[in-house]
Amino acid sequence: MTMFASLRHYARLLLLDSRYFWWLASFVILGDFLFSQLIIRFVPYTEIDWETYMVQTDVYLKGELDYSRITGPTGPLVYPAGHLHIHRILHALTDAGKNIPLAQQIYGVLYIVSLTLTCTIYWLAGGIPNWVVLLLPLSKRLHSIYFLRLFNDCWAVAFVQAAVVAYQTGYDDIGTLLFSAALSVKMSILLYVPALLVCLFMRNGLLATLRHAITLVASNALLALPFLEEDYWAYLRSAFDLSRVFLYKWTVNWRMVGEETFLSPQWATALLLGHISFLAAFGLFVWFKKDGGVWTVLRRGLMKPDLPASFAPVTADYVATVFFTSNLIGIIFARSLHYQFYSWYAQQLPFLAWRTRYPVLAKIALIAGIEYSWNVFPSTFLSSTVLLVANALLLAGMWTGYPGGIQ
Repeated sequence: MTMFASLRHYARLLLLDSRYFWWLASFVILGDFLFSQLIIRFVPYTEIDWETYMVQTDVYLKGELDYSRITGPTGPLVYPAGHLHIHRILHALTDAGKNIPLAQQIYGVLYIVSLTLTCTIYWLAGGIPNWVVLLLPLSKRLHSIYFLRLFNDCWAVAFVQAAVVAYQTGYDDIGTLLFSAALSVKMSILLYVPALLVCLFMRNGLLATLRHAITLVASNALLALPFLEEDYWAYLRSAFDLSRVFLYKWTVNWRMVGEETFLSPQWATALLLGHISFLAAFGLFVWFKKDGGVWTVLRRGLMKPDLPASFAPVTADYVATVFFTSNLIGIIFARSLHYQFYSWYAQQLPFLAWRTRYPVLAKIALIAGIEYSWNVFPSTFLSSTVLLVANALLLAGMWTGYPGGIQ
């Protein structure tokens, strides 16, 4: 075998043979770590919300427990208690937020943890060529969110990724605690709740699913206990405000509908109905298809509530696919997406694309179109349209592809 043929052979193994997945993934993780250090060193930091996080934390550390009175330069605290506990630690480590380089290094570690968890999810699920992990470090916007903006979304994403890994490997109790931690940082994690209930019900049955739901609520309440005791309504209204309306000028999606429509309650209702309808459609027609259909699964689960509702194993592939699909549906029908919200699904996009039957070039084109849309600032009619079409095509491809996973 010539040297060229030998190199081609080993390259093929590295890129396509699942036995060598972690070899390639390790190179990607190491390379992205080095790249992140270059970003931190040479690209200027941009202040957006970090100062507000620190000021709000300072107000809390001075003894304020009424959530309605915890405010900062950009407004009141609107995140659950886990956010505050994390930033209390960051406040102590970074000299009340003044040591920005150290904060960036902490977020650099968080990014590498998130990237490693993403690779783990891909590996456990299977059905994806090794070389697809090469797409993960290519997002300009995602690096900016972590290293140059220090957004709290990054913590919620890492916790929910860890939860998915736990559910994939059958450690459901640990998964629920990690999921609770993610939800305690940002209420956007609620987008995964339909998938969580589906997977728990299928694998564990009705009674165990109720136990997990109680654990989720109770652990979040425990983290927020001082604030709930002080003024429970102020806490719930601030941390889980489902009626919150974001400004039109900052949105990445739905720019094409115009500001008047965008801010109208009728538009909010239409999006909510669309969200519910698509979740219902996936639940009724695809997520339970391999196990006899939704009514068969429900009947089995209700008649024997202490047993799994599914006869077939709930695979790692199924868990990741359903979780990511539920999140994508929520993102499509969100009235407003800010630029940091791209972190909610940026690392999921290659996985989702490879759960469609589209040609490889079409898959890459969809990922590229979505990345383009999130890098146009401010968003335009065109960029928002591209984002909607690409997300919709991705979801449609999931429907006609492998909505319950390949494995």
